[in-house]
Amino acid sequence: MKKIGITTTVPVEVLIAAGYQPIDLNNILVSDPNPGRLITIAERAGFPLNCCSWIKGIYGVCMDSGIQDIICVTTGDCSNTIMLMETLKLKGLNAIPFAYPDSPDHYLMQHTLEGLATTLGTTLEAANKVRDELQSARDIVLKLDELTWRENTASGWENHLWLVSASDFNQDFHKYRQELLNLLQDCSQRQPHPTEQLRLAYIGVPSVYARELYPFIEKHGARVVFNEVQRQFAMPEPGQSLAEQYSSYTYPYSIHERLRDIKAELLQRQINGVIHYVQAFCHRGIGDIIFRDAIDLPILTLEGNDDFFLNSHIKTRIEAFLDMLQRSRSFLRKDKYSQALKK
Repeated sequence: MKKIGITTTVPVEVLIAAGYQPIDLNNILVSDPNPGRLITIAERAGFPLNCCSWIKGIYGVCMDSGIQDIICVTTGDCSNTIMLMETLKLKGLNAIPFAYPDSPDHYLMQHTLEGLATTLGTTLEAANKVRDELQSARDIVLKLDELTWRENTASGWENHLWLVSASDFNQDFHKYRQELLNLLQDCSQRQPHPTEQLRLAYIGVPSVYARELYPFIEKHGARVVFNEVQRQFAMPEPGQSLAEQYSSYTYPYSIHERLRDIKAELLQRQINGVIHYVQAFCHRGIGDIIFRDAIDLPILTLEGNDDFFLNSHIKTRIEAFLDMLQRSRSFLRKDKYSQALKK
C-alpha cells in the first residue's frame, strides 16, 4: 500500500479503502531515537522558535521520511496546520486538506466523508467495509482500557501507548490486533495493581514526554486510569456508520463536547485527581480555564514543548501534586472515621 501521512486522527477507513497505508506523523516523531533533530530540520527551514514543536516535528518527519502524500487536518485540530500544509506544498509534497465539521452533525460529517472519498478515489461503501475490519482491533484496545481502570492489571503507559497508536494501528492493523491479544493474555496472568494507589485522569493532547511521565507517576504511588484524547482515538462510540462514528469522536469539536465525555469517565473510574497537559504555543491551552471551572477535582496543569524528557521542575510539581492528593485522601478517611465514632 502507498504510504500517506496524517497530522492527527482522521477517518483512516477512507484512506485504507483508497489503497493507502496511514502513518501518524506524530507517532513517528516521538518514537524517533532523536526527535530533536526533526524539529531542527524545521527551524533551519525557517519555522519560528515560538511555533509548536508538534508542527515543527511533523514538518521534519515529512522532510526526513520521504512520504509524499499527507492529509492535513485544517479544522478540528491545530490552526498552524494550515500554514504547515502550504509549506509542504512549497516543498513539492501532495498536502491534502481535511476539515472536520464545526459541530458533530451526522449529515455534515457524511458530506465531509464523501468529499474525502472522492478526493482519494474511493467510496464510502468501500470505507464502511474497512470499518468493519478495523472494529475488532478497536474492541480489543478498548478492552485493554477496561483492564486499566476496572481490573487494574494494565499500566497507564500501556493504556496510553496502545490507545494513541489506534490513530494508524501502528501501520498494520492485523499485527496491531495480534500484539494486543498477546498483551491481554499477559494481563490476565498479572496480579492487580494495589487498590490504595491514587487514580488519575490525563486530559489534553498526548504529551511530548509521555514515555517518562507514566512510569514516574507509578513510581510515586499513583496510576493514570483514564487517557482522554488517546481513548477517543480508539472510537469508543462507533455508532452505526462512519458518519456517526466520527461525529461521536469528541476531540475535533467544542471543549464542551469533550467535557461531557470527561466528566462521565471521571465519575465511573473513581478519579482522585486530574493532569491536564497543554502544549506550549497552542490555543488549546486556554481551555484550562474551562476545565478548572467545570471539573470538581484537583487539577495539575503541565506544559511541554520540545522537552521529550521530564525535567526536574516537572518532576517536583508532580510529586507535590501527588503528595497533596495523598494528604487530602488521608484527611477524608480520618474525618469519616471520626464521624462514625460520634454516631
